[in-house]
Amino acid sequence: MKFSNKYREETIGLLNKEKYDVLVIGGGITGAGIALDAATRGMKVALVEMQDFAAGTSSRSTKLVHGGLRYLKQFEIKMVAEVGKEREIVYENGPHVTTPEWMLLPMHKGGTFGKFSTSIGLRVYDFLAGVKKAERRKMLSIDETLAREPLVKKEGLKGGGYYVEYRTDDARLTIEVMKAAVNKGATPINYTRVDKLLYENGRVSGVQVADLLSGTSYEINADKVINAAGPWVDSIREKDQSKKGKTLKLSKGVHVVIDQSKFPLKQAIYFDTPDGRMIFAIPRAGKAYVGTTDTFYDGNPAVPTITSADRAYLLKAIDYMFPQVKISEDDIESSWAGVRPLILEEGKDPSEISRKDEIWESDSGLITIAGGKLTGYRKMAKTTVDLVAGKLNKSYPASNTKGMPISGGDVGGSRNFSSYIKQHVQAGVDSGLAVKDSEELLAMYGSNAPVLFDIAKSNRDGETSLPKKLYVQLKYALDHEMAATPVDFFFRRTGTLLFDIDLVQTHKSAVIDYMAGYFEWSESTKLDRAKQLEQEILGATKVS
Repeated sequence: MKFSNKYREETIGLLNKEKYDVLVIGGGITGAGIALDAATRGMKVALVEMQDFAAGTSSRSTKLVHGGLRYLKQFEIKMVAEVGKEREIVYENGPHVTTPEWMLLPMHKGGTFGKFSTSIGLRVYDFLAGVKKAERRKMLSIDETLAREPLVKKEGLKGGGYYVEYRTDDARLTIEVMKAAVNKGATPINYTRVDKLLYENGRVSGVQVADLLSGTSYEINADKVINAAGPWVDSIREKDQSKKGKTLKLSKGVHVVIDQSKFPLKQAIYFDTPDGRMIFAIPRAGKAYVGTTDTFYDGNPAVPTITSADRAYLLKAIDYMFPQVKISEDDIESSWAGVRPLILEEGKDPSEISRKDEIWESDSGLITIAGGKLTGYRKMAKTTVDLVAGKLNKSYPASNTKGMPISGGDVGGSRNFSSYIKQHVQAGVDSGLAVKDSEELLAMYGSNAPVLFDIAKSNRDGETSLPKKLYVQLKYALDHEMAATPVDFFFRRTGTLLFDIDLVQTHKSAVIDYMAGYFEWSESTKLDRAKQLEQEILGATKVS
């Protein structure tokens, strides 16, 4: 299928006409992983997402594929072992969207972590997570800690732990997994809301959906329906009249982005706060981002708001660990808020609630997957599809996603990724791109970069006022990544709304104009899309 909203009517016609083995509700990382796993086993798969792919939790995380060191403190041994091993698989299957990041854990007098407990904890973490030798933990002296990050608070410093986490672009990871599912035959569609579940003889047999871009309604039929709607899991269970027993509790997490000219962080830091929580400060693309908060949230999960209290909490945390930096609210360039769908545990604070995933099956046969972590998406998908495979009247092979590159991941594994980039840089230059732009596109799109180079080669002068690299990314997002709005492009396809807000402000009008011509928008639709982008920019730069 063509993974582009330019062919949306064709896709809707297919979804409405065909009968599917599996229909997945939810286009975050969990739903994308399920679609890929099911499709690779030969199942006929459809997927619907109410917003854009990854628009919920899967584009609003701390952007780490990490093993959950802090869960050792809660004795979540099995979880640490499982997700620790999974992060290596995620990395190998997509080194263009995931990369190792050495993390410094500073230790201070009176802090959460003592030297001995940290040394033992990191050693246990290495063992449980199956960490390879080159990435095993190191214990640092005071001088070694400050050499790696001079901004860390010196008062009471006792040294540091040094270990590897994996940084990712969560939205692009989700989209690359979704594209891999498409390559295996799955049919996903975004901006498609489930209004009603359909039943035959008391068993769920499909959904009635509304296309939010055109306003049309239609039905999709399937033998099995999987509810992977993240924060909206319980609303789907309500439609099924099966919301009973365990339910979700939403927790909000906020991150702030500061230019490195103001916060010259050179080393990723994982540090404890005065209230006993843990926070990350991570350098990325000339910026430093800090988060996350962890507070219960009862608002609309589609538009979680950032309050002045959220920002004040993070600024206080920065001041506590990096006292010489003196960051103020005016220094925050952008921010984002997301909600985590946690399985409710009465009497526990958000930080204490387990991140374990659980699968439930209702009397109607609706299968719900809830909880879990970004890192464990592939394992969660495998477990879910194993269950579904046993309920369909056909024999299916076992999951084979463990060693399967996602879209863009055909680069010869993580060891060969650097040489892959070097080998293909000239092709980008030959297409008219600068060396730096060619390298950056290869690093971001992996083995899909040659497609972007072809777009660059065919770009005619005067076609758009956009810089060549940005134009190439836009055209690729429209032709190959089902972007439908300027927010899709600036937020989830490129991340510029979070990490290069000036670029968005400079080129937003040209991007909107190009998309308007591409989709043949009416003037009112164009104005609506422009308004949506302005609201998203406002949400990233202001507080409520």
